[in-house]
Amino acid sequence: MIELNKLNYNYDALEPYIDATTMTIHHDKHHQGYVDNYNKVINKYPELQDKTVEEVLTNINTLTIDPADKQAIINQGGGVANHNLFWQIMDPTNQTDTVLLEEIKKTFDTLEDFKQKFTEVATKHFGSGWIWLIRNQNNVLEIYALPNQDSPLSLGHQPLLTLDVWEHAYYLKYQNKRVDYINNWWPLLKQIQE
Repeated sequence: MIELNKLNYNYDALEPYIDATTMTIHHDKHHQGYVDNYNKVINKYPELQDKTVEEVLTNINTLTIDPADKQAIINQGGGVANHNLFWQIMDPTNQTDTVLLEEIKKTFDTLEDFKQKFTEVATKHFGSGWIWLIRNQNNVLEIYALPNQDSPLSLGHQPLLTLDVWEHAYYLKYQNKRVDYINNWWPLLKQIQE
């Protein structure tokens, strides 16, 4: 069984960009729901219960389990792992990750070019899902979107940064203005600030 990771900061710590009410509902209700539902499906498989969500998702294609349960693990486990990273990267105590920042600049020319490309992918993504900066199997940085709660871990990629574009992540504050939410998210990423 897994438990909901606690935030390392208060619910109001991301204001004015993300409000405390959204954080409370998003973390305590949505994220908790993914944890609860993941535990329900994993309880059917004792061989998976000692593994982390990330280990299970990384090896999802090797599991010989009921296809409906495999999809439930992708949906619910992805919801757990994706949110864990999302909360972590927005932690206000983060410091600049100079290695990642330089790698971003090398790959995308400038930090602004990276932000522009990431924002474009986020803006154009249809429906619910996540936008990712990942390191692929060739150790190269990529930006892409995945639907629903799909995780790059299941593709053999290392997730580095992610933006939740499900409406519950922003609708209380931004209503239907997803672009405003995306643009206001950037100041929260201390590890890639120059």
